[in-house]
Amino acid sequence: MNKWGFGINEKRSIDLDKNSPDIADRVLRDEPSLRLCIGCGGCTATCSAGNLTRFNFRRVHHLLRRGEYAALSGEIDKCMLCGKCTLVCPRGINTRNVVLSIRKHLSV
Repeated sequence: MNKWGFGINEKRSIDLDKNSPDIADRVLRDEPSLRLCIGCGGCTATCSAGNLTRFNFRRVHHLLRRGEYAALSGEIDKCMLCGKCTLVCPRGINTRNVVLSIRKHLSV
């Protein structure tokens, strides 16, 4: 058989009905200001951990909202809890508290 330089990839769609919103709901109860996030990227731009690793708070927020907690647990441990993201957030989201809340609810 000829090789044409491409192959069949895994299915990349996510069944959101299969993912439970439990942890996301608990985190939003702990820190309701997270609902105000507009995804501007200020947190990601100033992140100390992001400069050293591939950590990205917008990705963390995205994984949380989609209910992908397995990937989230690997990502959230990279945060250094320095608080720079909270200082630059134009919406006043306490991102440090969000990370602490995610860690608390993932460990339960």
